[in-house]
Amino acid sequence: MADETKTGAGQEATQTGAGGQEKTFTQAQVDAIIGERLSREREKYADYETLKEKAGKYDTAQEAEKTDLQRAQEAAADYKTKYETLEREKAARDLRDKVSKATGVPADLLTGDTEEAMTAHANAIKAYAGDKPKYGTVPDGGEKTPPPMTKAEILAIKNERERLKAIREHIDLFK
Repeated sequence: MADETKTGAGQEATQTGAGGQEKTFTQAQVDAIIGERLSREREKYADYETLKEKAGKYDTAQEAEKTDLQRAQEAAADYKTKYETLEREKAARDLRDKVSKATGVPADLLTGDTEEAMTAHANAIKAYAGDKPKYGTVPDGGEKTPPPMTKAEILAIKNERERLKAIREHIDLFK
């Protein structure tokens, strides 16, 4: 292969040929050689835009040639896929509800694909939660009993509405 040396504008380029002699090129000659190579390369792909346009027209023609039956079959396949997805989701939801009722763990906390996996998850949640009561304990048993007031305290209330309310609540003091 020949050794080439490229140079900047206004300088000469040299090439050592097979015979060992050096050839000298001017910048204009180098530009001409490169220009020829570029034009040959561009000729290879000159019809690219034409081919691209033809391919686009072919795709459009193929879509237009589809029969109503083909379009209906494609739509049916799409609906079948959606239906199957909904059926799987419903089956999983039903299974979560079943495990939830059996274990007492809320369904939205359960994960898993099988009943065994969901049951194992529910048992893990129950083990973590322990035997904690659902509701807090109330010291007086939940009865609403106002703190006892004396007759003097009630009569000392300056706001008339509040005083009358307190009298109604402790009517036994005024009988």
